[in-house]
Amino acid sequence: MAPEESTSLRSETAPSPTPAPSGPAPGTPEPAGAPGTTRAKGLLAVLMPVGIVLAALNLRPAITSLGSLLEEVRDGLGMNGTLAGLLTSVPPFCFALFGFLAPRLSKRFGAGTVVCGGMVAITAGLVIRPFTGNTAGFLAATVLTLAGIAVSNVLMPVVVKNWFPDRVGSMTGLYSMALAVGTSLAAAVTVPLNDALGGGWKGGLGIWAVLGAVAVLPWAVLSRQGRAAERESAANPAAPGPGDALRVTRSRTAWSLACFFGLQSTAAYITMGWMPQIFRDAGISAGTAGVLLAVTMALGIPLAFVIPRVAIRLPQQGPVVIVLGLCGLGGYLGLALAPAGGAWIWAFLIGISNCAFPLALTMVGLRARTGPGVVKLSAFAQSTGYLISIPGPLLVGILNDATGGWGVPILFMACLMVPQIIIGTLAGRNRTIEDEHLAKAA
Repeated sequence: MAPEESTSLRSETAPSPTPAPSGPAPGTPEPAGAPGTTRAKGLLAVLMPVGIVLAALNLRPAITSLGSLLEEVRDGLGMNGTLAGLLTSVPPFCFALFGFLAPRLSKRFGAGTVVCGGMVAITAGLVIRPFTGNTAGFLAATVLTLAGIAVSNVLMPVVVKNWFPDRVGSMTGLYSMALAVGTSLAAAVTVPLNDALGGGWKGGLGIWAVLGAVAVLPWAVLSRQGRAAERESAANPAAPGPGDALRVTRSRTAWSLACFFGLQSTAAYITMGWMPQIFRDAGISAGTAGVLLAVTMALGIPLAFVIPRVAIRLPQQGPVVIVLGLCGLGGYLGLALAPAGGAWIWAFLIGISNCAFPLALTMVGLRARTGPGVVKLSAFAQSTGYLISIPGPLLVGILNDATGGWGVPILFMACLMVPQIIIGTLAGRNRTIEDEHLAKAA
């Protein structure tokens, strides 16, 4: 998720712990005529939500569909566990790298144009990667797809804020729900679709290019309109605020939040990349393993709305961190002891635990009390967090190769819950990076 998404979340739902020194009160929705925004009207008011939903639906199927068919891909391309682990580590690496580049691309070409390009990259990568014939080509096509996902992931909330300034919360909720639907849908139906297309694995991965191609169509229109809106925004820049002087890398709260974001991302990408294979190796069919992953991902649809609203009503978010972490511990320990016998229970518990993601985004909004502070904190926490998460899926593959089983890798996954609980509790303390900055300056 993008820095701007955390900003929009805060503007509609998160009360500030302390009053901002200047500017509109935190928690006040941005007025429709604010600088840097343009209200969608007429046909665009209909076309833009359609484009937002279609784009969000495309931001996870490339990852969860691969998890459902990882065994077939490994056999087809001759990958060992280490290479497969590298493959599952590629998404967070690309999100960190290309997500960092997205604001620069947006400044040069316009957010709508870059999102349109992202949909084209997703579609092209999904078409190419089943037919490359070797691991290097498969990885390269996967990187192309993930580059499109990364830039779109970052810039979609910018589009929402620019075109729906008076409905940021509702449109972000629509976007988040479509994202979760795309994630769980790909996990649930990839194997049945693959079987219907003749088996193997190429059809099951390539079919998702159709969804990407559909998303390109509205964005080809919206990119032209977006450039006009962004030119208008550039002519009315917002005045600099008190958060502009912050040095977020000197904040202990920022580092705690970045580490928490990284640990929960590690768990999420291990789950998406490896959980179906763990269930399959326990004797569960490929189709059922995909449905189990879909259940895990689908829990994010309702909980993404519930958890932020619970978190903002607490003076500290540590209790929520602890509950989610204990669910993860229970799920992983159960997965180690009885992977097949309690599969649905473990999938449910791990799904609840993975909802630390919306909690992390909520805490970004709560740990900063100025607009520039939220953007800086979110950019730092997410980019650093994604970098932290890169080794996790790779280590799971290495441990599986080295031990010949899933006991040690699952124990590793369970152990990660302990620092996630500790660091998340520290990140959830009732303080802001601005207060830390002022305290050090004094």
